[in-house]
Amino acid sequence: MDNYRLILVLSLGFVSFLLYQAWIRDYGQVPEQHAVSSTVETTINAVPEGVPVEAAATADVQEPVAESQLDAGVITVETDVLRVELAARGGSVVNVWLKNYAVSPDRRDDKFQLLKAEVPNLFIAQSGLLGSKSDQLPTHNAVFHAEKGVYGLGDRDSLTVDLSWRGDDGVKVVKTYRFQRGSYEIEVSHKIENQSDTPIASRVYSQLQRTDYKPKEESRFVKTYTGGVFYSPEDKYKKVSFSEMRDDRLDRDVDDGWIAMIQHYFMAAWIPSREKSYTFYTNVVNDDHYIIGMYSPAFTVAPGGESTVNDRLFVGPKLQNVLASIAPGLELAVDYGWLTVLAHPIFWVLNKIHSLIGNWGWSIILLTVLIKALFYKLSATSYRSMAGMRKLAPRLQALKDRYGDDKERLNQAMMDLYRKEKINPLGGCLPILIQIPVFIALYWVLIESVELRHAPFMFWLNNLSAPDPYYVLPLVMGISMFIQTRLNPTPPDPIQAKVMQSLPFVFTVFFSFFPAGLVLYWTVNNILSIAQQWFIMKQMDEHPKK
Repeated sequence: MDNYRLILVLSLGFVSFLLYQAWIRDYGQVPEQHAVSSTVETTINAVPEGVPVEAAATADVQEPVAESQLDAGVITVETDVLRVELAARGGSVVNVWLKNYAVSPDRRDDKFQLLKAEVPNLFIAQSGLLGSKSDQLPTHNAVFHAEKGVYGLGDRDSLTVDLSWRGDDGVKVVKTYRFQRGSYEIEVSHKIENQSDTPIASRVYSQLQRTDYKPKEESRFVKTYTGGVFYSPEDKYKKVSFSEMRDDRLDRDVDDGWIAMIQHYFMAAWIPSREKSYTFYTNVVNDDHYIIGMYSPAFTVAPGGESTVNDRLFVGPKLQNVLASIAPGLELAVDYGWLTVLAHPIFWVLNKIHSLIGNWGWSIILLTVLIKALFYKLSATSYRSMAGMRKLAPRLQALKDRYGDDKERLNQAMMDLYRKEKINPLGGCLPILIQIPVFIALYWVLIESVELRHAPFMFWLNNLSAPDPYYVLPLVMGISMFIQTRLNPTPPDPIQAKVMQSLPFVFTVFFSFFPAGLVLYWTVNNILSIAQQWFIMKQMDEHPKK
């Protein structure tokens, strides 16, 4: 296979890869929808010692959350990085703004809201207790009380917010949220004080509920995963898409794991206590509210006794270094796909460069230079093969004219010519194939890393995670690709030649919708490739093989 054929196949393959992502997201098969029935009351009464997975999503969840969850008021909590609204009903986390992340570079004062108790983009974190009697312990529909309506961290390092609930039979529950300065991790505890005359059997459950909402501003060319995930030591990182929640509900016991709902750049995760077996579950209510959650092992609180269950809730950006320090495998929520093994070290290098120079745009440029230097020898082999093929182009065309449609004699003559000139037509294939996984891994690093979100570069490029607003960078990239095609050998087939000539224009259009950071990498890589290819061709012209 000639080098121009390889370039054509790889280019079209890369475009097809990106198109496939967009197609599968927009036009993939929609799973059959099944009605979700509620068996909560009968299940709780039938199994007093514990709560099965169906009971974790109570019947009241099917009410419009935006109306029912906030009807008892909210408690506002301000830290240095979070603004949180807790609903008095259920003590649920219903609204969360990330104070260090803006909606857009042009709206710095408008902070990004991750959790929201409003449809269609609903996303909330709920927790509660279930026991042998449906009215004996508070679920996420019970009304809690706080001492005041507004809490602030101020100049302290930590902040504690207590929400209390008291039953008619002498049972008291205190749900406590503990916030730390500079942290997106929230400690959540449920303390049960049994002042009744009978023991209480209970489980604590925690769940994330959201709708399948696609923002209008989401790029149709860059698709990222939104949905449920969980981690277990046995299976590691596993996705549970909304369609899978409909078709096959999750129900399994896990030690030292976690559950989460993730989206592009951000996530919310419930992290249970270590060394305890929690049951992970999924559910679908109201036909479009998707739930992933967990419930604790059953425990009993004796009369006059008390018991406390501690969990953690993470609500914030997918910062890899931060996530890795919170729980095993949590950093895998930064989803690099099947090339994670390459993407992680690439991001590590990119992050180290940024720590030195402080600009993500220049960091991408320097990383591109380092990758190009790493593959210099392999690229040189490929370019020498291309240069040799370019010199043979007139003679190959002459052979084609001589033998016409006699493919067998033409191929034999071409092989004889390659052998005589000591040129391997496959010489440029292996070096390019080896580099492809690195390029794709870097693509995912630039797409998935929240560190690059709204990162400015220079001049008009104030957001490397968004397309160039003036299309200057894609145009420069297209010009660089056009120059590359002029340096490569011209395909003898007229149709293939026209396709190769059209690729720069096709890529220019496609890359006009891609994040500027990715286009910057591709442009710099093209410029370096042109320089290297020109240098090698010049050397071969000045010192031809004898």
